[in-house]
Amino acid sequence: MLTSCNYLKKYFNKILIHFFVLSFLLIRPFHIFAQIRDWNDLDGDGPLPANESGNTCLVNGVPTLKCFEVVTANLLFMSNALILLVLFVMFVIGSYRWMLSMGQPEKVESAKKTFTWAIIGLVVYASAYIILFMIDQLFLGGSGDIFRLKIGD
Repeated sequence: MLTSCNYLKKYFNKILIHFFVLSFLLIRPFHIFAQIRDWNDLDGDGPLPANESGNTCLVNGVPTLKCFEVVTANLLFMSNALILLVLFVMFVIGSYRWMLSMGQPEKVESAKKTFTWAIIGLVVYASAYIILFMIDQLFLGGSGDIFRLKIGD
């Protein structure tokens, strides 16, 4: 009886430590960058001095159509991150279901279906990137502009 109480006490102490570490990580302030590309640095080599123009999509502080590149690039970057996160979660859920199936055929099938859809999503994501890369290489000379979303100069 005494050993099981000591075991439970150590177990709950570990849980308490993990809880405090997790709450510290979630509560502490951190920077959130809303934009991957900056309005005032379209080519990514650093902003120009205030008296020079040509590296910004702002005219007298007002966004122009050139800013559409920045918004679209930021949305695509964030959607890529979301897609990869969802794929990772699907693989984790499939693994978890498979481990907890205990040989029951219907639970194993559910885990296999989760893996199947995760793999299909990964193949579609990878093939879209490969197609865009090939278009860039064949038709745009491999300059990488298709991934930077540069709309003319």
